Amino acid sequence: MSAAADNVPVIRTQALSKTYAASTEAEVQALRGVDLRIGRGEFVAIMGPSGSGKSTLMNLIGCLDTPTSGIYECDGVDVSTLDAEELAVLRRDKIGFVFQGFNLLPRMSALENVAMPLGYARVPPHERLERARQALVAVGLGERVSHRPSELSGGQQQRVAIARALINQPPILLADEPTGALDSKTGEEILALFKRLRDDQHTVVLITHDAEVAAHADRIYVMRDGELHE
Repeated sequence: MSAAADNVPVIRTQALSKTYAASTEAEVQALRGVDLRIGRGEFVAIMGPSGSGKSTLMNLIGCLDTPTSGIYECDGVDVSTLDAEELAVLRRDKIGFVFQGFNLLPRMSALENVAMPLGYARVPPHERLERARQALVAVGLGERVSHRPSELSGGQQQRVAIARALINQPPILLADEPTGALDSKTGEEILALFKRLRDDQHTVVLITHDAEVAAHADRIYVMRDGELHE
């Protein structure tokens, strides 16, 4: 990768705002003029209480929603210039999502769960399973590839979810309360895994309400009433 490409922030927002039910009595300004710049290989936490706007910001960064105003560039691409199909490709190739609830399919093995996104990318079945196996080994679950979610602990299920998020090798990993359903020891193991991913040049954005969890990140932003403070 060129030095110029290295200098392009993976996430850049400028005056990003989101208003729901604009010009009605129910109007809510969820985000107010957010400026954010995150470089490749950074581990950043966005912290705030429920209703502060952090989930809205994550949905915009993850291209799951569109801003009312402002600019968002994802890995150098202005997402407002993309049509629906191009946005879907950007989400698939650039962003991995990890959620508090794991979101694994119960009838599938760990291997099949991890391989699933490669089907949308039209990767041949044999290669899908091989890449999924490597991804599970990378998160320490090489011995659990054939287990279903019900046969795995919460921490192991979250590792499967992280392997699935990483299977297309996206530059960005968005993690929404990823330790929320885990005990503190298992949560620490997942946070240590995020640090390893950062060291491998993944950009990790962690959404949390927990100051102890946020303290593991390199930088912490705090959201209050739709505004972002570092």
